[in-house]
Amino acid sequence: MFPIGDTAIRKGRKEGRPVTRVHVTLINFDINMDGQLLEPTLYTVKGMAILDNDGNRILAKYYDKKIFPTSKEQKAFEKNLFNKTHRANAEIIMLDGLTCVYRSNVDLFFYVMGSSHENELILMSVLNCLYDSVSQILRKNVEKRAVLDSLDIVMLAVDEICDGGIILDADASSVVQRVALRTDDIPLGEQTVAQTCTQLQWSHRARMPGDLP
Repeated sequence: MFPIGDTAIRKGRKEGRPVTRVHVTLINFDINMDGQLLEPTLYTVKGMAILDNDGNRILAKYYDKKIFPTSKEQKAFEKNLFNKTHRANAEIIMLDGLTCVYRSNVDLFFYVMGSSHENELILMSVLNCLYDSVSQILRKNVEKRAVLDSLDIVMLAVDEICDGGIILDADASSVVQRVALRTDDIPLGEQTVAQTCTQLQWSHRARMPGDLP
């Protein structure tokens, strides 16, 4: 869900009036050539991926089974995407009928893919949320080794941002808060030793607001 009304909230607090922060899932309203309002549609993405600096997959999720239905096709697309973006200065590319936005840091490349007619600003907001969420989870240590060490938690963040292709949230702080709650809910009997240690470390960080930006 997307936070709205920040200006109104700040104004209300300044004037001493009670205010409430409201979150809504973004809905897109289209109008046809006759000026008639069509059925509302939710903003969606086709997939998200994190690749290393060799173009190998660290994490990837695809939400449209009609696009790259097999793992082989997905990885071929990712290699092609990486080859066209790892030396480019742009932030957006059209590839295989998809609008792809991306950013990199150290030895990682972050990608969000949408349909050819999807709003590019929406895709960029999802990309920034993904990157910022990972950055907060890893305490700004955004690199391959750190992501692999906390991959389960990073995957939870991806699920909090997008569910089945529908964009749920583009605010990194709220994503990170919900991820912390979800890790607390996993029974100890269902965790490996590494997962348990990671959960304890992450829960401790999440309860110390001063540690997170």
